[in-house]
Amino acid sequence: MELASRWILGLTFIYASYGKILSPADFAKIIYGYDLFPAPLINLIAIIVPFLQLVAGLALILGLYPRSAVAIINALLLAFSILLAINLIRGHEFNCGCFALKNSGNNVSSETTLVRDFIYLALGLQVFLYNRLRRWCVPNFSALKNSKT
Repeated sequence: MELASRWILGLTFIYASYGKILSPADFAKIIYGYDLFPAPLINLIAIIVPFLQLVAGLALILGLYPRSAVAIINALLLAFSILLAINLIRGHEFNCGCFALKNSGNNVSSETTLVRDFIYLALGLQVFLYNRLRRWCVPNFSALKNSKT
């Protein structure tokens, strides 16, 4: 189950980063639409976030530092969920910029997006805890074998 969760999150975040990396100006416009960030930071956010998504997604798929990668992904998901909830409370509907940067008939409601993000957060938590439990609970059999010789 942990492997499936890693792959789901990894592929999702790689896919989500693709359009943002190719078109940072369009992503910056979407970030501006959130109406929550100071103007001088918008371009910086539009450049850094997609690469964080890409690197963390690749790390999850490859199994490189999965706990660190999923911590980055869950931090992004949590931050995005908070930003989305603030705008939902304010009654501000807009393109979230998750997967499609332009309105291409992919209009998902903010409520649906929040539910989807909480599912991804749960998958991320499962990955984070799995590795931790495995380290604590599984004995190191190779060390036992070496001590008998």
